[in-house]
Amino acid sequence: MNADEFPTPDVAVEAIAPETLKGRIDAGEDVTLLDARMQSEYEEWHVDGEAVTSINVPYFEFLEDDIDDEVLERIPNDREIIVLCAKGGASEYVAGKLAERGYDVQHLEDGMNGWARIYEAVEVTAYDGAGTLLQYQRPSSGCLGYFLYDDGEAAVIDPLRAFIDRYLADAADLGVDLKYALDTHVHADHISGVRDLAEEGVEGVIPVAAVDRGVTYTADVTTTADGDTFAVGDATIEAVYTPGHTTGMTSYLVDESLLATGDGLFVESVARPDLEEGDDGAPEAARMLYESLQERVLTLPEDTLVGGAHFSDAAEPADDGTYTAPIGDLVTEMDALTMDEEAFVELVLSDMPPRPANYEDIIATNLGQKAVDDEEAFTLELGPNNCAASQESLAGD
Repeated sequence: MNADEFPTPDVAVEAIAPETLKGRIDAGEDVTLLDARMQSEYEEWHVDGEAVTSINVPYFEFLEDDIDDEVLERIPNDREIIVLCAKGGASEYVAGKLAERGYDVQHLEDGMNGWARIYEAVEVTAYDGAGTLLQYQRPSSGCLGYFLYDDGEAAVIDPLRAFIDRYLADAADLGVDLKYALDTHVHADHISGVRDLAEEGVEGVIPVAAVDRGVTYTADVTTTADGDTFAVGDATIEAVYTPGHTTGMTSYLVDESLLATGDGLFVESVARPDLEEGDDGAPEAARMLYESLQERVLTLPEDTLVGGAHFSDAAEPADDGTYTAPIGDLVTEMDALTMDEEAFVELVLSDMPPRPANYEDIIATNLGQKAVDDEEAFTLELGPNNCAASQESLAGD
């Protein structure tokens, strides 16, 4: 039986919305999840949290009327169980089978696809430039973006194609004109929304240094180089060329208060250098990254906030709930930022995680060399981003 073709269970099962589950996890509630996907899918990415108990029992274990006792013994019957799967069909069926046996059970509406559609906006309260700065957070993949607005104008940095309508709706709700959509680089973990926003009349911006990788749509967007500025109301966004993660990697200094570093520097790690040129080109890219960090990022005032394009489970949010931190704090806490070049390169290359799922297809799509529809684009980027080097090896003691 296909995981999408399950019958409606005989026992009615209540669905829980992904946003509701996220709220319970954030509040520190004890939550027990039964993930009914295949083991390989579960190991690649799953819902987690400090108070979350996660159990993986694939859906096929529940297809027979007489479920194996060993399977049932793995599932606690003294608490509420929330069953989830990829899209919601298998989880509703499994939850129904458990409900028949007296379990207190719900299932996650739309499954992991629904979880991947959670996208929250949190104000960066430590930002002290003109206007207001929001950080978009996608917990399923750790993707981060930024929305700056002031005096009737707005800009979004590192927008996701899956949330184009959200940016436009947020601008409308705030009564501002979304003027710019800026990408820091050619992303390898998600499909960019810059071109789609450009089709809606927003000025798309990509680094000119990324064009040589084979970008096909330069006529439809603005290219930016180091030192270029973009006015958003009374605020200014300045392009700061910071190659390393990619040759085109460009950070954006938002009104001299926050540096949106893309995948160059995160609050818990630095970039991995192998996604553009592979293992052979990684050492040179790591040296390029070291130079960018030392000469372009760490020379900024130490109270300048850093906001990357991703966060991982190792990241600790700031007091305002955003994944941002002052440069001075990162220098104190991250050994990689105080090493000499050779030690840095050796460390970064020593323990890189698996490359992002489907990264070659995602890069080709973001270059404009491959066309995918919205559903395929959404599916390509499901799972962890893996754009950082290993957090365990880079963090301080």
